[in-house]
Amino acid sequence: MSLERGNGIAIWRQIEAALLEDIRQQHFAPGERLPNESELAERFGVNRHTVRRALGVLERGGAIRIEQGRGTFVQEYAIDYTIGRRTRFSHNLESVGLASSMEVLRIRELPAPAEVAAALKLPRRARVIRVVTLGRAEGRPINVAESDFSAERFPGIGEAVRECGSITLALRRFGIEDYTRGTTRVTACLPDEETARLLAQPKARPLLQVESVNLGPEGAPIQHSVTRFSGDWVQLVFDPSA
Repeated sequence: MSLERGNGIAIWRQIEAALLEDIRQQHFAPGERLPNESELAERFGVNRHTVRRALGVLERGGAIRIEQGRGTFVQEYAIDYTIGRRTRFSHNLESVGLASSMEVLRIRELPAPAEVAAALKLPRRARVIRVVTLGRAEGRPINVAESDFSAERFPGIGEAVRECGSITLALRRFGIEDYTRGTTRVTACLPDEETARLLAQPKARPLLQVESVNLGPEGAPIQHSVTRFSGDWVQLVFDPSA
């Protein structure tokens, strides 16, 4: 691979992306040892410090593990993402030692689609606020989510999510201190062009799609969401006690 200098993308980031693609294409199988730093530096025509920086990001993201005295190995597992009664994005990742972040991509008010109105038990012609977010683990994008809320019940919820960086914290502004998962439906699907771009994956690679409804303290539905996870990096673990 020839690196592109002067294109605005750091060289170590390009090396990270190249190695990540090698792992995705299984040029290096799970558990297999990668070439050492000197060999990788020769391959990419850079110094070992640049290679070490790329490997450090891959390790923090869970793609590889570095064992002192033995070498660097492809990690054998994806991120375990627990689906439970109180699923929380940041808590899930923190529980496996990963830093999380959520970016609000779009906020839009629209007439509730029929399936959303039914899920939220809204009347005909009710309006919802749709918040589209990108979730990251250690800076790596792992999911794109569309969350719908009643515009009447939660005016300004989109901006609250943007300010808080968390749906849980945003809901507290509206008096929702706790909520639980009501229903969950998991399917496999192919990404559209935007989702593939955001998750940095080919359009031909399937996603895990999780459609869910969350319930407020009194059991009334407050949120309908469709979350699309990168199937390469996330495995869903169902735990009703969580």
